[in-house]
Amino acid sequence: MPSLTFPDGNIRDYDDGVTALEVAKSISSGLAKKVLAVKLDGVLLDATRPITADAKIELVTAKDPEGLELIRHDASHVMAEAVQELFPGTQVTIGPVIENGFYYDFHREEPISEDDFAAIEKKMAFIINRNDKFVREEMDRNAAIKMFRDMGETFKAELIEDLPESETITVYRQGNWFDLCRGPHLPSTGKIGKAFKLMKVAGAYWRGDSNNPQLQRIYGTAWASQEDLDAHLKQIEEAEARDHRRLGRQLELFHFQEEAQGQAFWHPNGWMIYTTLMAYMARRQREYGYAEIKTPQLMDRKFWEASGHWEKYRENMFVAEIAEEDKVLALKPMNCPCHIQVFNQGMKSYRDLPVRYAEFGSCHRYEPSGALHGLMRVRGFVQDDGHIFCTLDQVTDEVKAFTELLKSVYADLGFDDVKVNFSTRPDTRVGSDEYWDMSEKALGEAAEASGLEVILNEGDGAFYGPKLDFVLRDAIGREWQAGTIQLDPNMPERLGASYVGADDAKHAPVMLHRAVLGSFERFLGILIENYAGKFPLWLSPVQVVVATITSDADDYAADVVAQLNAAGLRAELDTRNEKINYKIRELSADRKIPVIAVVGRREAEEGKLALRRLGSQGQEIVTVEDAIAALTIEATAPDLKR
Repeated sequence: MPSLTFPDGNIRDYDDGVTALEVAKSISSGLAKKVLAVKLDGVLLDATRPITADAKIELVTAKDPEGLELIRHDASHVMAEAVQELFPGTQVTIGPVIENGFYYDFHREEPISEDDFAAIEKKMAFIINRNDKFVREEMDRNAAIKMFRDMGETFKAELIEDLPESETITVYRQGNWFDLCRGPHLPSTGKIGKAFKLMKVAGAYWRGDSNNPQLQRIYGTAWASQEDLDAHLKQIEEAEARDHRRLGRQLELFHFQEEAQGQAFWHPNGWMIYTTLMAYMARRQREYGYAEIKTPQLMDRKFWEASGHWEKYRENMFVAEIAEEDKVLALKPMNCPCHIQVFNQGMKSYRDLPVRYAEFGSCHRYEPSGALHGLMRVRGFVQDDGHIFCTLDQVTDEVKAFTELLKSVYADLGFDDVKVNFSTRPDTRVGSDEYWDMSEKALGEAAEASGLEVILNEGDGAFYGPKLDFVLRDAIGREWQAGTIQLDPNMPERLGASYVGADDAKHAPVMLHRAVLGSFERFLGILIENYAGKFPLWLSPVQVVVATITSDADDYAADVVAQLNAAGLRAELDTRNEKINYKIRELSADRKIPVIAVVGRREAEEGKLALRRLGSQGQEIVTVEDAIAALTIEATAPDLKR
């Protein structure tokens, strides 16, 4: 008779072999209808599995993350059944849950297209309405291999053959259809609900190897309610409208091309934003005591070997061989070993610490071509990189100051919702456990002293030290990991960094690796999408366009543009022979110009402008002098206004 302990501490005894569904029904019939699975001592299991021992029990519903994951897992099974019913001869391979949805990979000679989605979704709805129970069945290993091979499911048979001998082989049945699966599953297909949608079809290779057969991957999404699905689809629609690659072309900010994969070609408009942001960051870093430096892009491999990057990161590094000198150089994937070389020049005293270096460092990292994604994932980028050389006792103050800087920068750029992940030692790392214990303790205490509420992210630290990663939320609720600060007691010692302490002996400093924006390219991609291309005036590449109603005002408009530019504003002239309403629509909708100054014969005679703001239907009549005064203040960077 198992005793089950509920999350509230209540303990109840049940008959041997009771199921979670029966436990839920003993509490209320309403709860029994909601239960999707059970966690026994933290292990997720089918709600229909017999319980035979004492355990801590948690009943899982659609409100729990595990419940939503099971809905998506089972939706992938139902999709696979639907595809095989509609397209006989199709082989199924694997169908995992992914962020916000699921996919399943299929093998068939004829292509499946998005035109087939309506039929597949209709068949899925039929299977869900049928409310078939999911039934778990253990099988003999060899019998399972033979069964799948006899069915023509060679991929499933191969999966079983590659499993360890100790692995329990299980299949789950839903009506007459079944699939190889560890589980768990929902009680029945009806629990999936109708809040699902197929999203796209793409190519894939069996086990990700291009030497293997090509598969067809169908992506889908599933949610606990129609409201959640509608909200997700709306966010996708909004994200597509904000896609930085589309806006990059539309606003003439940058482009990519095959001959320089993963490296952006910045156009004048994009480079204006880039350099404006860089100048802002340079000022902010000077404000917090950083000295800006510049280090080489190519360094001898010995530095990367000494730092540990060659062993841990070699496959992501670009190298250059100089045959005549028998040398191997590497394009730097990060700046830290270079900053240590600057620190090592000349003797440092404990009185000199902390030493803070900052660099807009140009880095290169190999990313597979299939993983490249606009500005978000590139091979060449610039980091707002910085390194602080200090003592362990100084870590808390330095982390507090960095956190203050980072939050201020994010607020200036329009991000107020920030969370922090505390990542601890990975399995593959350098340095002793003593160093890691010391580092994790120091960084944890610094985070607490900085008033940060951290989310523990075990095992995801850098190979040289623990880190705090700052995750910001954008205008449509998406999360982006951007800034970081990492405590490293290992690399300075490995590369010979030292200072003379109060005891007149040499000591290795600890080093804080830190970045506020991270990759400029990626952060600009985030900014473009967050603002949907409608940049605040201080960042906008073109701040004002003076547009004429008639040619009579052309000379006056040109003079106004000259005055605006002389005042430090970025202004352009539009004297095209087009109707003013057309100009305004094009300048607003296509180019997203923040301020349009309309001038006609009357404005020219009176020395005035009709100012129209992006997103507003109204206009304001002002003198040129008043417009310049107001716009100059508005276009000033946030840090210079304070």
